Amino acid sequence: MKIISYNVNGIRAALNKDLDKWIEITDPDILCLQETKAMKEQVETSIFDQLGYKHYWFSAQKKGYSGVAILTKQTPNKITYGSGIEHMDFEGRILRVDFEKVSIISLYLPSGTNLNRLEYKFKFMDEFQDYINKLKIEVPNLIICGDYNICHKEIDIHDPVRNKTVSGFLPEERYWLDNFINSGFIDSFRLFNPEPNNYSWWSYRANARKNNKGWRIDYALVSQTLKNKIHRSFILPDAKHSDHCPVGLELKL
Repeated sequence: MKIISYNVNGIRAALNKDLDKWIEITDPDILCLQETKAMKEQVETSIFDQLGYKHYWFSAQKKGYSGVAILTKQTPNKITYGSGIEHMDFEGRILRVDFEKVSIISLYLPSGTNLNRLEYKFKFMDEFQDYINKLKIEVPNLIICGDYNICHKEIDIHDPVRNKTVSGFLPEERYWLDNFINSGFIDSFRLFNPEPNNYSWWSYRANARKNNKGWRIDYALVSQTLKNKIHRSFILPDAKHSDHCPVGLELKL
């Protein structure tokens, strides 16, 4: 099972950059999307039907903002839209599909672009941890794919010294992500890839992507119960439909 996660920074803009052709060539079994920035009815979803995918959308109430989706070749046993926590679901940030042996979440964790949003980010993080702690009792084999908007360690950011006071690399954010991973998850990319200079997001400014001055803020976190099923993991920096690039893994189930 090949699972890929991709913050597309606007699904309609990404499709205008031939995202559909990339999907056809890359051929994931499951594709988790974040920051779709569209209601389902605003997207030409027949493109995904033609590629052989069932597709599920959970959009923000605010048009052109946030939103997650999952494309899957196999029909899920269950689809869960949102977390049941109103403020999270208002912004369309969590979507889950359950299969017989694994459940997959597409997550778009808020960024802390200003003081108000940073406060909201911490609120979201705390309540998301509680939500997942309870969910794991019912659904132990979880994979949480998405844009966490946090670099975990110094190796995950091009300039850890200058960015130590910037949201996305604040000590409190990194501490939360460390605890979240240690609560029963594996950073699947780091399981196989200990090398530096592997990033999933680059600023549009100052030729950041060309110079590989990036941040690794997109993850596929896998429940410890599935550790022996992870076959490989990867980042795909050559995909350029967004300021992010895809991350993914393959499972042998």
